[in-house]
Amino acid sequence: MATEELSELLLQRRRKVDSMWEAGINPYPNDFRPEHTSADLVAAYGNVQEIEADPQHFIVAGRIIARRSFGKAAFVQLQDRKGRFQLYVKKDAVGEEVFEQFESFDIGDIVGATGYPFRTKTGELSLHVEQIRLLTKSLLPLPEKFHGLTDVETRYRQRYVDLIVNPEVRELFVKRSRVINLIREFMVKNDFLEVETPMMQQIPGGATARPFVTHHNALDMELFLRIAPELYLKRLVVGGLDRVFEINRNFRNEGISVRHNPEFTMMEFYQAYATFEDLMNYTEELLCHVAQNVLGTLDFSYQGMPISFQRPWKRFTVKEAILEYGDIDAKSLEDRDMAYAYAKKIGLDLPEDIGYGKLITEIFEEVAETKLIQPTFITAYPTEVSPLSRKSDHDPEIVDRFEFFCAGREMANAFSELNDPVDQKERFLAQVAAKAKGDEEAHYMDEDYIRALEYGMPPTAGEGIGIDRLVMLLCDAPSIRDVILFPQLRKEVK
Repeated sequence: MATEELSELLLQRRRKVDSMWEAGINPYPNDFRPEHTSADLVAAYGNVQEIEADPQHFIVAGRIIARRSFGKAAFVQLQDRKGRFQLYVKKDAVGEEVFEQFESFDIGDIVGATGYPFRTKTGELSLHVEQIRLLTKSLLPLPEKFHGLTDVETRYRQRYVDLIVNPEVRELFVKRSRVINLIREFMVKNDFLEVETPMMQQIPGGATARPFVTHHNALDMELFLRIAPELYLKRLVVGGLDRVFEINRNFRNEGISVRHNPEFTMMEFYQAYATFEDLMNYTEELLCHVAQNVLGTLDFSYQGMPISFQRPWKRFTVKEAILEYGDIDAKSLEDRDMAYAYAKKIGLDLPEDIGYGKLITEIFEEVAETKLIQPTFITAYPTEVSPLSRKSDHDPEIVDRFEFFCAGREMANAFSELNDPVDQKERFLAQVAAKAKGDEEAHYMDEDYIRALEYGMPPTAGEGIGIDRLVMLLCDAPSIRDVILFPQLRKEVK
């Protein structure tokens, strides 16, 4: 819609508001209380073809989405929080004065109505209106009926309009809420305690990421928005809360893409006296429970790719995955120089002094990660890239860790936790050295966390699951911004 046309419509609607005030009518009253929704109407009469002469009366409210006028009567499509339904407004039924006011109602206005159900000649369940009034005057018109709100950036920036005109978007976020509730119920049922840990931290930790920095004026202290709740949750395990979880936001000062938003939702949980292998089984149970209850099946598609959550899920080590999907043999992969030459061959630009563990991880991410379409656990990550994980008892060069992949994306990360304070301090010091060399994502030293470990943390396993990516998968959404109500965007250019 052209700017000039939009401005004229805005002026027209403002004039209507002025006229209502002059006539002593409040265009923004707050004394109407709906008692029913579209779902109540459908539940009571959706399967009733012959509605009795004295049916139940309904008191409803919602936004006008469409209208068709026929002189002394009109059909109105009304949308409330449960869906859409039809009103039939007839001059003889509501009275001449009310109908005259109704004639000035616009698409986008919010109204309240009282009436009784009936079926039209075409059999559509509708509400025969006896009373109707304006509750909120909409000054800006909704997007055109047939073209809709299709510009992607406009949809993200004006999510409030997106939710009004695109019912499938509303359903997606209803489904997102359902996913989170199912996860929470499953965790609580398995005796996990939900907790809250600081969003602002003196020392960011728990992941390799660049943090956002802020300043607390009263304490005159630099603070960081958390990149993960991990170190605080493990402090709680030290304190005797053997099973804890948190569903909340993390913040990472990194790029924006179809898979990344600087503010995102994670569920992290920790279980004492468990291993990463226990969590693989638990993850299968949890995600199958969610998928079955949200989708009604364990077999679905994502962006045209068939996905099956039928158990058991595939399990590969990092090196096995490279050998499965890459063009390198096992002997060459075990040789650091040959592996480095292969990395260069496939286009990776890596420093010559890169550690072997980091090198192997980079190769895996390049040749295997996007090919992990079916649910797959990847294990045996190098110790070098896992500063908080427990070393394997069989090979100190790898850790007891897995990452869960599906549809070519990492969905979860878990490991048996490192609870040796001496080992942990040494790894923190190695991270500090890496940071000094310019690695902005390396861990900070956290002396208090070391002190907590010195009191003793029981053998523990922990996991983080990306809620946004899980919702993307279950809702067949191509971008993470589709499943976040208000994703980060560049400043609007006017």
